[in-house]
Formats: sequence, C-alpha cells, structure tokens
Amino acid sequence: MKYIFVTGGVVSSLGKGIISASLARLLQSRGYRVTIQKFDPYINIDPGTLNPYEHGECYVTIDGQETDLDLGHYERFTGIRTTRANNITTGRIYQNVIERERRGDYLGHTIQVIPHITDEIKRNMLALGRTGEFDFVITEIGGTVGDIESQPFVEAIRQLRWDLPGDTVCIHLTYVPFIKAAGELKTKPTQHSVAELQSKGVQPDILVLRAERDLPAALLAKVASFCNVDRECVVLSVDMPSIYEVPLGMQQQGLDTAVLRKCGMNPADTTAKLNDWLDFLHRREHATREVRIALVGKYDLQDAYKSIRESLSHAATYNDFRARIEFVNSEHITEERVADMLSAFDGVVICPGFGQRGIEGKLVAARYCREHDVPTLGICLGMQMMVIEYARNVLGLSDASSSEMDAQTPHNVIDMMADQKNLTQLGGTMRLGGYECELKPGSHAAKAYGELHIVERHRHRYEFNSQYRAAFEEAGMQCVGENPQTGLVEVVEVPSHRWYIGVQYHPEYSSTVLRPHPLFYDFVSALKASAE
Repeated sequence: MKYIFVTGGVVSSLGKGIISASLARLLQSRGYRVTIQKFDPYINIDPGTLNPYEHGECYVTIDGQETDLDLGHYERFTGIRTTRANNITTGRIYQNVIERERRGDYLGHTIQVIPHITDEIKRNMLALGRTGEFDFVITEIGGTVGDIESQPFVEAIRQLRWDLPGDTVCIHLTYVPFIKAAGELKTKPTQHSVAELQSKGVQPDILVLRAERDLPAALLAKVASFCNVDRECVVLSVDMPSIYEVPLGMQQQGLDTAVLRKCGMNPADTTAKLNDWLDFLHRREHATREVRIALVGKYDLQDAYKSIRESLSHAATYNDFRARIEFVNSEHITEERVADMLSAFDGVVICPGFGQRGIEGKLVAARYCREHDVPTLGICLGMQMMVIEYARNVLGLSDASSSEMDAQTPHNVIDMMADQKNLTQLGGTMRLGGYECELKPGSHAAKAYGELHIVERHRHRYEFNSQYRAAFEEAGMQCVGENPQTGLVEVVEVPSHRWYIGVQYHPEYSSTVLRPHPLFYDFVSALKASAE
C-alpha cells in the first residue's frame, strides 16, 4: 500500500486537483487500483453551506456527502466513485475529536493539536488504504504550504513519512512566474516554497513546476539542485488547451515513472495503456462543427457550474462536435430581451441553484424555449422553474410558484419535502446522494438512458407537488420519472417538443471522460440538427 501526498505552494489554484487526477489516471492505465482524497483546511464541516463564489460548485458523492469540486475532477478522470471518506475538512477533524472528548474517550487527557488533531488527520489519511481495495491512495492537501490552516496537515504528513518508510511519496506543486518587464522566468518563489515545506520537516520527492511557457533544461536543473530533488523528478506542467491533455503531458514528463521509482517499484513492470483516452482526445481535436449552448444561471463564475460544463463537453465530443458553452445571467433576462439573449443558441440549460435571485429570468427563459421549441434541459431548480412556468402560462395558474420563493402562494406546484419541514439546521440535511428513479416506457428520457431503472444524485429540499400531477399531464407536461419508494417526481418532459426535459436530480455528477452521461449525450444529439 503506497500513499502519495500532493501539496502546493506560492499561490492557490495551480491545479493540484488536475495533477492528482492525472497521476491517478496514469497509474490506473498501468493496472493499479487507485483512489484520491482531498483534505481541505477550512473549518466548515463541508462546503454545502458555502456560496459558490467562495468555493465553486458543491459536488455531491453517491453516498450523499457534499464535497469540494475537485472530487468531480477525480471521478471524471478516473471513473471511480468517491464517498464521504474522500473529502475531509478541518471542521470534520475537530468535530470528530471534540465528540470523542465529550464521550470521555480520552480518559481525562488535555486535548491538543499534537497529538490528537494530527492523529485524527492521520487516521483519515490512512482509512481508505486500510480497506485493502487500493494499491495507491493519493491525498491532495488544499491551500498552500505556509498557510496557518495547513500546518496540522503538513505535520501529519511528516509523521506518516516516518511511520511508513518507503511507502510514501510527496509531490509539491509550485509556480514559476515570468516577469514580462525583465523577460525572465523566476525560480525563487519555488525555492522559498520548498524551503517552507522543508522547515516543517517534509522534503518533497517530486516537484511539479506550473508555468505558462516551456522552461529551459538549465532552469529545471537549477531547481533540482537548489531544492534537493533528483533532476528526473522535476516535472514541468505548462498550460494545455484542455485539462484532459494534462495526463499525457505528465506521462511525457515521466511523473508516473518517477512516482513508481520513489515507491521502490520498477516502471518497466507495467505499461501505460491510454488508448481510450487518446481516442477521446482525437475526437475532441478533430471535431470541426460546433453547437452553442447557453447556461442560464445567476452565478457568473465558471467553477459554479463546473460539472455541467464538463458533462456538455464530454457529450459534444462523443457526438463529434465542439461545445461552445456561454453563461447567460438570468438576472438580466426579461421578456423584452430574451429573444436577443437566447435566439442564437442551439440549446439551453437552465441551471440549478437556491434562493430568489435570478428566478424570474429563468422563468422567462423557460417560456421562450418552450414556445420556440428550443432544446432545453432543466436541472434541479431549473426543472422547478420549467414546472412553475408551465403552470402559469399553460395551466393558467398565474400565481403558481414554489414555497421556497413565496410561502403564501395559493398554488405551490413546487413544495418543501415533508421530511424537510421540521429541520432546524441547514448543513448536510438536504435530500443528498444517490436515489432510484423509474422511467416511463416510451418516454424521451427512457430512450435517452436506454433503460428504465436508474440511480442519480440529488441535492434539494423542494419537490414537484404531486397534487398537481394530473393537471400537468392533462395539459401536456408528462411526469416520466419517479422514485419507486416515495413517488417523488424526478423527471418531467413535454413530448410534443423536440427536447424539453427537466430533472430534479443532478446528472452532471455522473459524467466521465470515458463514459459521457446518456442524458447529456442525447441532449447534444438533439442540438446537432439545429447546428447542421
């Protein structure tokens, strides 16, 4: 059992998650069993209550844990299914320790960062490895070395390096800036970052240098010498046209062979097989036609809808198209402007979210797409907006709404789920994780999936109010997917339209590079007719 730790320095957002996912993909291609976990230094128990502007999208695992968006990269690159064990925060660590202290498990000892907090971190770092299911566990540490929040995690790594001699590898990702005025690349930030890590007792085995341009061999040799790292263990990571090309760049730089050697393993014993990955990249590169897709939402931030963007990209690639995905702020959509804002697009995704802001624009967008037969996919709140719009403009219930937006509405076609009404805490209490759904035979959704029984991930408190189901179906909006245990409506569609489907769940969480999600694939297929 080998443990790989990935830390970062200089600045955040260098791509530790992509490097970790790429390394996992390379090790998988050699036949090894791999998993990845993310340790986030913030004190929130999970990112479920964080505004997307703070931390990007909240990614939900199959077992219902709200996690960091990097877990989406892990799953998309590797095809593994992550769980609550794959994302740990400082808040979770302290919560576990304090709960044990309250039970008296520490027998009266004073609780301290060392050893109690670091022991809890180590226990979680080793937990996946002790299942016996994996050959490698890759652990990414959020933030940068030198942050006060990261210190207990770095100390835990230092201790594990001594506890598990020969079974750990430390990869440190740093930034090499180019000073345009001087025309020079600067390695000093990397040297300082490594010195900071060394001052905590951790010597990196491998350095990954993030840069915007190629670095000369002499500069790489200088970094190796100044940072006490073997020359072949200094790996360059330059900007790529796509994140999905990073595994190939890392393979060419020898990242996976360096890791195997540092683990005392012979790289020649295994051969990387990336044929499926190369086929995906080939199709992506050679697609010449384009579909334009609007993301109608309120968060003007790329990471807020990361999984949706990537799912559309996967689907377009396997349809031999390029996806040109553009954000359209729903706060700016009005009846007067909607045609100008949406008419140029081949299809529209009405995005998920929470709260009042931007919903009127989503309702206007849903009506425009329905009345102009624009292929449309509504996800979670997006599906609810499609339902409310249909109630107002087709069923004639002009004051129909969601009890989330209007607690006094006489027609709450979207209502809070019964088991949510008495909850007092927001964090981790929604309907979360994978739930079954039975699709109606012959429906468009069933044809897209190619099966009738599916399991999809959820993150919501409000649902389609089944008291109105008969009225909707009589008026033309069909409820074609429901949970077999509760009868909760999961999928609605308007069969008379080319492609007009709303889903209460989040299909974007399940799309991977090698297995595009069937609903997104079918959606993009419907757009091809408009684009051709």
